Amino acid sequence: TMITTTLKSIPQKILVITLRHLGDVILTTPLISSLHHAYPNACIDILVYTNTAPILKNNPAINRIITVNKKPSFHEYKVLLKKLFRQYDLAVVTQTGDRPLIYSLFSSKTRISVVPEQNQKGSWKHHFFQGWVEFDDEKTHTVLQLLKLMDTINQKKVFHLTPPTNNTNKICTLLPSKIQQYAVLHLYPLWTYKQWTLNGWQQIATHLLDKGINIVLTGGPDLDEINYVTQFQQSLPGSAINLAGKTSLAELADIIKDAQLFIGPDTGTTHLASATGTPIIAIYGPTNPVKWAPWPQDYTSEKNPFKKTGSQIINNVHLIQGEASCVPCHLEGCGRHRQSRSDCLDTLPASKVIQAIDAILLQN
Repeated sequence: TMITTTLKSIPQKILVITLRHLGDVILTTPLISSLHHAYPNACIDILVYTNTAPILKNNPAINRIITVNKKPSFHEYKVLLKKLFRQYDLAVVTQTGDRPLIYSLFSSKTRISVVPEQNQKGSWKHHFFQGWVEFDDEKTHTVLQLLKLMDTINQKKVFHLTPPTNNTNKICTLLPSKIQQYAVLHLYPLWTYKQWTLNGWQQIATHLLDKGINIVLTGGPDLDEINYVTQFQQSLPGSAINLAGKTSLAELADIIKDAQLFIGPDTGTTHLASATGTPIIAIYGPTNPVKWAPWPQDYTSEKNPFKKTGSQIINNVHLIQGEASCVPCHLEGCGRHRQSRSDCLDTLPASKVIQAIDAILLQN
């Protein structure tokens, strides 16, 4: 269900509220670009969590990035609400939570949002918005779901993702100048239930090294992740460049952009990789690809790019799905919690990923 609204005047100041994880935030960039295209003279500010702001670095559609901590103190709340109070002609809310609703109420008299489905918890929230789209967690890709907000104000959609950029030459110090052909491997998702096996990663890394492709390992600053990647590096039969914890997101985007290919699980970095246009292999298990597959470069259809089951190729995205009758269950692993394993990923053979690697290298 969707309700449209007619804006009384062209908005000069717009606030987009997206308090989610890294992957969710980069999937918001087509909506941000669409708003910029519709209102090229408007100043567009974005409200995000502090740790996700770097994924929007140097986005040409954004005027200002406003940040808030995930668990702000009362004083931080007070300061933020004062900063937002009646500052905007239009507030655009990309999620169904309570805090984004409150921020939108303070920031603008005109508001559009994604809201819970009718008869779902929180469905009353649509009363606070002039235009709204009901949230669909199963049948609509996140990018298309957010772009439906443009329909509520009768404006055209822009479909491309915008990765962060660095605008410096620091990348030269991160990779040796002699490195020409390389593949980026991102092993570690935030949650265990999205992890593939170390044995699988070792097999594909060995395959790449045998083909003369250098290995670049990436990862975030978390100590557990750095240790995981370092131990993997030490298990390889050849040398690999370990950049875990050493790059900003903009530097990471630059590194991936120049790679032969990228391989990663269902994580924010894989969404970032797809945005660079580099061929990527996304290893998915419990997650529903209709809703959460990486968004392919140059994909401009209003139909979902991916089907629910099966390994698929759409433009630069090679999606490899674990095999089981329950896939995708859209649950948090076989133990039903984020630190449990997923059998569909534990049994996924490296040969399926190697087949995709060879297909990509053949095209390069």
